[in-house]
This record gives sequence, C-alpha cells and structure tokens, in this order.
Amino acid sequence: MLRPKIPTMPTPTGLVSPPAVLEPTTVVQHHPAPAPAPAPAAQVPSRPTVQLTPGAVLALVGSGTAVVLVVGAVLVSMLLAVAITGASVAVCAVVIRSLIASQHRR
Repeated sequence: MLRPKIPTMPTPTGLVSPPAVLEPTTVVQHHPAPAPAPAPAAQVPSRPTVQLTPGAVLALVGSGTAVVLVVGAVLVSMLLAVAITGASVAVCAVVIRSLIASQHRR
C-alpha cells in the first residue's frame, strides 16, 4: 500500500571521457633560506598605558553603583508589578465566584 520510492541512478546521456592518466612526479627537496634578522625593539610602537587618577576611580565606582541601583530598581518594580497583577486577578476570581454562587442560590 505505502511503499517508499527508492531513487535510481540515471544513466549517462552524453559522451563520457576516459579518466585522465596521472604521471608520477619526483620529489625535490629545497633548502630553506635563512630567516631574516628580527627588527630592533626600538622601532616597535609601544601601546599607551592607562593611568587611573583618584578622580577617575571615584567616577568608575560611582557609575558602577548607579548602574547597580538602576538595574535593581527596575527588577524590583517588575516583581512588584507581577505581584500586584496576581493579587488583582485573585480578587477578580473571588468576586466572580461569589457572583456565580449567589446566582445559583436564587
């Protein structure tokens, strides 16, 4: 009833050329040239060093503290929003349940 169809290899339609004949090659070893002398260290540009002043350290600490406080405030406000939403949904469920129960009593 349901049988998988196995693809068949198509036969070539054009002219098929015979495989190319490979001729063996000889291995020739070359002696490597001597490496050039390294450049003197005086020509290498040095990277600038970062110097932190006491004012820069205070600015970094202050900005890091501000970032932590802002992220904390955002996370606490999101948690508070979820808690308020959950409480309001629970109150709505209780009100709807009491309305349905009072309707069945009448």
